[in-house]
Amino acid sequence: MVCAAPGRRYATRSPLETQVELALSSALEADIALDATLAQSGEQASALWALRENIAEAQRREGPNIKHDISVPVSAIPRFLDEAAVALTAAFPNLRFVTFGHLGDGNLHYNLAAPSGQEAAAFMANTASANRIVHDLVAAHAGSISAEHGIGQQKRGELLRYKSAVELDLMRMVKTALDPEGILNPGKIL
Repeated sequence: MVCAAPGRRYATRSPLETQVELALSSALEADIALDATLAQSGEQASALWALRENIAEAQRREGPNIKHDISVPVSAIPRFLDEAAVALTAAFPNLRFVTFGHLGDGNLHYNLAAPSGQEAAAFMANTASANRIVHDLVAAHAGSISAEHGIGQQKRGELLRYKSAVELDLMRMVKTALDPEGILNPGKIL
């Protein structure tokens, strides 16, 4: 549902607010979105942010998840989501998708939840295969396998597959320039 404050008229609204409502209305009419809400007060905005901030905790309590912190160009998000859903569902029937994040800049928390009733260990055994599907599609859409949270140790091995030798050399040069003695996080990524 697109919410508007009672008694407010478009003439007194900011152009951005009007554009957002029109975009959401169009998305609802075109069945691109199922539901939408615009906060009408600071309290409502805080409540919406609380929902967003607690997604990870809700997922943790629900069970195992294969998590991805990815980015693709904003224009590629719909194609990426469609292609990833087809490929992943073919590989892992009844998989559940939990996608959220910063859609406006292309950063997605693209998480995969176990099918209902599947044991945690059996589901998590699919991590490498699921990552390969997701990461290959991200690369095919000119995206990055690591958005806001960085490569970290878990994705360290993926760099060789998704970064060119030139990119890796540049990363090493930046690391050396900023940390010539190699004392900051030694051996963690490069």
